[in-house]
Amino acid sequence: MTGFLFELSFWLAAPVWLLMIFAPRWSGTARIAATPVTVVPILLVYLGLAIPVFPELWTAVIDPDLDAFRDLTALADGAGALWAQVIAWDLLIGQWMFLEARRLSLHPLATGPLLVLTVLLSPIGLLLFLTLRIIRTRRAVLASVG
Repeated sequence: MTGFLFELSFWLAAPVWLLMIFAPRWSGTARIAATPVTVVPILLVYLGLAIPVFPELWTAVIDPDLDAFRDLTALADGAGALWAQVIAWDLLIGQWMFLEARRLSLHPLATGPLLVLTVLLSPIGLLLFLTLRIIRTRRAVLASVG
């Protein structure tokens, strides 16, 4: 069951990612990306995985320690719960990036690859997006001043 829930957490997020990457101009995509409800099913998977290992999870978060975290991730449900948490938070980050890109009028051909990178390696995708956002925002400010 743990393996199924591990896989399910990704597949619950995949449709939203696919819409943001491949159908960015469809009005439904913006409506879906604008709601944080998209992560609720993934968080339910998280709970299903986290509850059986709650004592280990609590130990790892109440007094963060590398060994306690290692012990948690050695458990299939512990690793699965952390994966579901990452999937949920990555999706929220991706949705924010998508909406911010629309607000800044960034072309989908620029944001699509950043969203793909965020699916795979969210810290790198987010850092690159934030850099692009700073550049775009500064240009807009300079254009309005001059």
